[in-house]
Parts: sequence; structure tokens; C-alpha cells
Amino acid sequence: MIYFILFLLLLSAIVIVHEFGHLIAAKIFGVYCSEFSMGMGPKLLSYKGKETEYVLRLLPIGGFVAMAGDTDNELETKVDISNIPYDRTLPGIARWKRIIIMLAGIIMNVVLAVLIVAMVILHNGSYGVAPDTTIASVSEGLPAQQAGIMADDKIVKVSYDGLGISNEPKSFDDINAFMYGHEDLPLTITVERNGQKMSFEVIPEYDSQSDRYVIGINSKAIEYQNVNIFNCFIFAVDYLAYVTRTIFMSLTQLVRGIGLENLSGPVGIYQATSQAVDMGASSYFLMIAVLSLNVGIFNALPLPILDGGRVVILLVESIIRRPLSERAINFLMMFSLAVIVSLFLIATYQDVLRLF
Repeated sequence: MIYFILFLLLLSAIVIVHEFGHLIAAKIFGVYCSEFSMGMGPKLLSYKGKETEYVLRLLPIGGFVAMAGDTDNELETKVDISNIPYDRTLPGIARWKRIIIMLAGIIMNVVLAVLIVAMVILHNGSYGVAPDTTIASVSEGLPAQQAGIMADDKIVKVSYDGLGISNEPKSFDDINAFMYGHEDLPLTITVERNGQKMSFEVIPEYDSQSDRYVIGINSKAIEYQNVNIFNCFIFAVDYLAYVTRTIFMSLTQLVRGIGLENLSGPVGIYQATSQAVDMGASSYFLMIAVLSLNVGIFNALPLPILDGGRVVILLVESIIRRPLSERAINFLMMFSLAVIVSLFLIATYQDVLRLF
């Protein structure tokens, strides 16, 4: 039960922070907001502010802010705009202001992630900086050495030619992230040696002792830096930059239909949350930070049902200097909804397969 409660708290906190960003930006630009809801379903508690009602609802799954003129989400409370001045509705303010309101939720998710990671790093007292892509040593007799790769070579590119995907890693962590899910496939490694670039095809070898595929390259040792209240935010940004690169790497592959088997939905997130709780408070809070960043990036995707897609629509309308037709917007909304539902079903299916 404690796992389930912490799982719900995790998801709710991320969504509430996201919606709070929309609320603050909307109020700055004078948009009338009738309700800020924490949770969904029937009301449990409410507090009426100057004009906004703050509501706690029964189901602790997300939340929303009801803005005048926002008609995109049928699950949210609709605002009666009959007595609201037009310039206090979403359609009644400048498009650039609407864009900022849409982006505010994403920004809040990123801010939350940075704050949490910074505090966790500060609590830990040190931060391990991932080594760059210079190879410290090559294991004798393993595929990398057999292919001709040498110590002090700097990896500048890794690619799976059979899948048509590649990456220019900034650290060994990037290389590990790129190989995740494809560890047994032939890998082309491009290195820089004495100012020249050279490419080698490496076929991973299964190691029964470690129960994994290996290629036999070793990185430099991780450098640990002392942490204080000032540099903890720099280290937090460094860590989240790596997570962001990993997310975009995965998204790029998903667009090409690669890595669908690695998708994870609510069941997988619940399992990951349980594992994080078992590992301690720091792991649990890092989980919140990484998921908050994921939610922010996901909402930035150019799908019309998401914040990023709504920004794209506003930019298109600014270029053509007229609103898109309601029919066109409805079509785009339904299409993007179908994409998201499909991904959700695939992710849930993969979660269930992993359970058994």
C-alpha cells in the first residue's frame, strides 16, 4: 500500500506542478481562471480565493487549471465566459502570451527536476562526473581489441548500421544509453586516433559470468567532485542534460519504430517507483525529478493535444495571420490523441509482458 500511495503522490506532484505553471502564467497575463484542481473526480475540499477556487478532488491522479476560453480538454471544468471580458479569455490575449502560458507548465517541470536533483546531490555531498569517451584500456581477447580498437582512442560516433541509427556521444554514459536494448547487435565504433578518424565494426560477445554482452572497452575512472550550495545546481543541470540526451535518443528511435519493446507505462513506472523506494529517499526523489523532466519533454512534443502542439498551432496561426478552422484543429486533436493512446497501449502491453 505504501508503494501505491507514494506512486500516486509522485504522479500527482509532477502534474500539479505542471498545471501550477499554467496558472501562474495565466494570472500574470490576466486570463480568468475559475478553478485550480488537484486530482480528478468529485470534490473533497475547496477554498475560494479572490476569483479562483482551489479544489482537492477524490482521485489523486493529476489536476488541471480551468482557464476562460480553453475548450481543448473535455475532462476539465468549463468556464462560463458569458460575463467574462473577452480580453480576459485565452483567445482574447496576444498569441505570444498564449505561447508563454502553454510553455509555463513545461518550464515548471524542468525547474522542479533541477531543484530536486540539486538538493539530492547536495545531500550526498559529492557528484560523480561521467568520464569522456576516451578509452582508458581495451580488454585482451575481446571483440574491441580483435577489431583493432586501442587504448587512448576517443570515440566520436557509435552506430547500428542495421537499424540505421547513430549517436555522437559526449560521455561513456551516452554510449551505454545508446546501446541499451541492442547490446547483442553488431556495433560500428568511430574513433579519433592521432587526428584521424577510423571506424571499426565490433560484434559483442556474450559473457556467461556477468550474463551480458561485452565488447571490451573500459572508460576512465569517474571523477568525484565536492558539492556545495552553489555548484549543486551546475551538477544538477549536468545530470539532467544527460537524461535529456537519453530521452531524445529514445524518441528518435521510437519515431523510426525502434525500441517499442522498451516502452514503459503506468505499470512499469509503478514498479520503478517501488524499486526506488526500496533504495531510499534519494532514489525516490531522483525518480520524481527524472519523471518530471520526462513529463516536461513529452508535453513539448509537437502533438496538438499537448502543450508543444498547441504552441505549434499558435505559431502557424501567427504566420498565416488567421486562426485554423475548428475542423482542422479537431482533426489534429483526434490524430494526436490516437498516437498517444496507441503508445499508451503498447507501453502497457510491454509492461504486462515483463510482469510474466
